Amino acid sequence: MTAAQKAPADGFLLAGSASVDITPNLGVHLAGAVGLYRPARSVLDPLRARALVLDSDGRRLCFLALDVTIITADYTARIRQSLFQRFGLVPEAVMIHATQTHSAPAVGYFMVDDDFPAMPSEFEWLRGSEKVYSAYAVERAIEAVGLALEALEPVQIGAGSGIEGRFAFNRRAVKRDGTVAMPGRCWEEPAGPTWIRYLEGPIDPELGVVCLRGADGRPEALLLNYTCHPVHVFPAPDVSADWPGALANETCKACGGEAAVLVLNGACGNINPWSPFDPDYIEDHRRMGREMAATVAKVVDMLEFRDGAVLDWRVCNVRIPLRHVGADELMAARAVLDRSPQPVWSDDTHLAVDPEWTAAASVVSVHMLEQRAGALDYEVQVLRLGNTAVVGLPGEPFAELGLEIKLASPTYPTYIAHCTSHYVGYIPTPEATKRGGHEAATRYWAKLAPEAHDLIVAAAVELLQDLFR
Repeated sequence: MTAAQKAPADGFLLAGSASVDITPNLGVHLAGAVGLYRPARSVLDPLRARALVLDSDGRRLCFLALDVTIITADYTARIRQSLFQRFGLVPEAVMIHATQTHSAPAVGYFMVDDDFPAMPSEFEWLRGSEKVYSAYAVERAIEAVGLALEALEPVQIGAGSGIEGRFAFNRRAVKRDGTVAMPGRCWEEPAGPTWIRYLEGPIDPELGVVCLRGADGRPEALLLNYTCHPVHVFPAPDVSADWPGALANETCKACGGEAAVLVLNGACGNINPWSPFDPDYIEDHRRMGREMAATVAKVVDMLEFRDGAVLDWRVCNVRIPLRHVGADELMAARAVLDRSPQPVWSDDTHLAVDPEWTAAASVVSVHMLEQRAGALDYEVQVLRLGNTAVVGLPGEPFAELGLEIKLASPTYPTYIAHCTSHYVGYIPTPEATKRGGHEAATRYWAKLAPEAHDLIVAAAVELLQDLFR
């Protein structure tokens, strides 16, 4: 009998975890910037594929957190199918999450539509990723799950939350004319950003902690959840797992250096890690990780632990309409591409593609997808660990979406993991869509119709109610 087939004693909860390196070679393109070529120049800190497998009476859940910007549906399907074939893991019980650090490669193309005309091979990065790295990351991710299965041991489980409001800020500032812009990292005016009337929405300050401790009472693994864009190091061409990596590392240190730590990033589509109102704010992903790890330690000290836990899951696919590209916008975009069918550099550095060309390619891509499919199948996944729920949502939902699900959930704690299973772009609130801005303009990274927000919330709440009835 292999370790992956090892049967637990009745009523006991088993957990196994593993972490493998997925740091790219220097020169690999780092995703996260629109139309900007960023071959990796150095490694500030390594990237990891972190796996956690839970087993109760042979019923298994798997969390796989990757320090990458994006993972697309085709690569998620490859991983799930391989895990099913090799280890018998049910695909619907495997949550694959990209922490969305902007200082890492992506796994899969996501910047233009599959039907967009072919570009020269040197422009592969403009589609969002490079196939060589994607294949490497997938194999290493599968390896991490295999190692986690071999490490299954009896554990007790405890779950709870802390509050951490010092490092995350709503990044959509409403201007005097009612439109929206993104505040920068620092004050450019001596009296501050006086163009800001107010920040459009909330943050989600919950720092979630699921702790699995061994027979000796020490943490064996932790599943953490927080909501903030990992863009401290971005846009420098330096590899980094950003704050999720720093939080994992610092929490591991606080637990004696032996606990495996997975970080799931929440609904952070409109949340950044720098303050628009503090001229002395120190932006540092390692400081953020260190301070948050101290909060995690306080939460762990207060947790109540139990031996067993119900493990279960639900998945549904919601058919979400795509945005309709207006005739004038489409005509203008096609005119740009008719003049320049191939990408053109914006300057002589050969690092940035002309923004007008990039925007045109993105608008035409939305139109292509709309004409071909009309709507998109959106996977909502809920995993249950005792009384704790983790809701997996593709793309970049706004914080408001995650908060609505939490408030309507029949169980506490309920945590949100964005960028799971495939990438569909930003998911603004309907009100935010009307104001426009980076996250709401018609682009391939913002291609869902405004009703996506309400459809996703309704589907997630329905799954939660079914799972915890």
